[in-house]
Amino acid sequence: MTDIQADKVLILDFGSQYTQLIARCIRELGTYCEIHPCDTSAEMIKAFQPKGIVLSGGPESVTANDSFYEVEPVFDQGVPVLGICYGMHAMAKQMGGEVKVSGLREFGYAQVRMESDSELLDGISDSRMQNGACVLDVWMSHGDQVVRLPDGFRVIGSTSSSPIAAIANEQKRLFGLQFHPEVTHTKQGRSILKRFVHSICGCDTSWTTTNVIREYSERIKLQVGSDKVLLALSGGVDSSVVAALLHEAVGDQLTCIFVDTGLMRLNEGDIIMQTFDRHLGVKVIRVNAEQQFFSALKGVQDPEKKRIMIGNLFIKTFEREAAKLRDVKWLAQGTIYPDVIESAGAATGKAHLIKSHHNVAGLPKNMTLKLIEPLKELFKDEVRRIGLELGLPSEIVSRHPFPGPGLGVRILGSVNKKLADLLRHADDIFISELKQNSLYDQVSQAFAVLLPVKSVGVMGDGRRYENVIALRAVETTDFMTASWARLPYEFLDHVSRRIINEVSGISRVTYDISGKPPATIEWE
Repeated sequence: MTDIQADKVLILDFGSQYTQLIARCIRELGTYCEIHPCDTSAEMIKAFQPKGIVLSGGPESVTANDSFYEVEPVFDQGVPVLGICYGMHAMAKQMGGEVKVSGLREFGYAQVRMESDSELLDGISDSRMQNGACVLDVWMSHGDQVVRLPDGFRVIGSTSSSPIAAIANEQKRLFGLQFHPEVTHTKQGRSILKRFVHSICGCDTSWTTTNVIREYSERIKLQVGSDKVLLALSGGVDSSVVAALLHEAVGDQLTCIFVDTGLMRLNEGDIIMQTFDRHLGVKVIRVNAEQQFFSALKGVQDPEKKRIMIGNLFIKTFEREAAKLRDVKWLAQGTIYPDVIESAGAATGKAHLIKSHHNVAGLPKNMTLKLIEPLKELFKDEVRRIGLELGLPSEIVSRHPFPGPGLGVRILGSVNKKLADLLRHADDIFISELKQNSLYDQVSQAFAVLLPVKSVGVMGDGRRYENVIALRAVETTDFMTASWARLPYEFLDHVSRRIINEVSGISRVTYDISGKPPATIEWE
């Protein structure tokens, strides 16, 4: 069997918000890659055996000595290196060049003029100038500039304010770009990364959905052996794809437990049972734990405490059910890469804790089951493609993300059944209208949030002092950054009127226009 990770690229992360986009693009090009911290040791880099290395951008300046990371071990590996923004600055400084804070910063659209032919950029352009020079439309985000090249380097691209916008030392196969090829605003960015990964590094294209399913299935078989596996099936995209992948790998060794927490979406339980138990032949045990969850959450308002409490109760429930089954030794979870990153990032160890994710937090130290997380190195788009190829219905695979703690973190403050039922109804109206108006697939995630405030309203001749709902819809490619969705005013007006008229206990509807950052996608 072909090792689909034999040809791989190492991405060293200097803290850029775009680092995940580099990885996603390289994987979409059919080559495996991993992200590691910028201070990864020479020994670890050598052990990884990359065929190429990418130095990401970052928020710091190489002119500040206390924030400059030595990257010399990178150049001792004898493989091609591509430095992006900060990565280019670090490369230039490390190799003997000079970097200074620029008086003319560039943030946003820019045009890069090709100054000479190069292995990296030759033949890639968006337009030509009158003198025939090729031009690239790119996205810049920098305050520093390379002002003197290291020996052996030459300029291959420039802008009106950055005379050194792209550099190359082709003898040593070292390249640097001041702009960001990983963002969609750089029109030829994908072609540039493809040139680097495939032509310069010589990586193959075996990282495909079919190959991933085959290799991951083999891994699961080797890891699990003849043991039985227990999966926390929530019905969301991630746990659903894990269920399908595990079923593909180990068949009836898999038992799924769907815990009805009382914090799920409208009719969630019935949909889950119909999809997996009846149609896919996966064994699913439904556990009605609504009362236990509401009792545990009574009076708890802090979002982190709610997440940890819900996570702990999940595990306790699984272990109780596992005790009824023989030979169950594994607990499977639908953890994916963004979960890990945002929970203080095991992948880089550099991220600050924003919030704990249910899949990666709250696991008791004395848990008796071993943990298996088949998707923890995959991005959401990769997970969706795997689900479709494994035969999951598109209505499951294309569902918007739903947090592990469910409505427990969409009801701000204390949680109880009455509030959960109210939010469930409002959320269903919002989602059903998005689908009916062909807007659901145009946004990346949408949901309703119940605020811990009340507002005066008038219904007929009567005064009401009732709850407030906030609607949230965002557009994103990686869920690391997001923009609020510009939904039509007429649509929002219709949804608002429906919720207020049909959901008893709601007097006002608002729309969240916060981006990420500074806000997170979920409110808690």
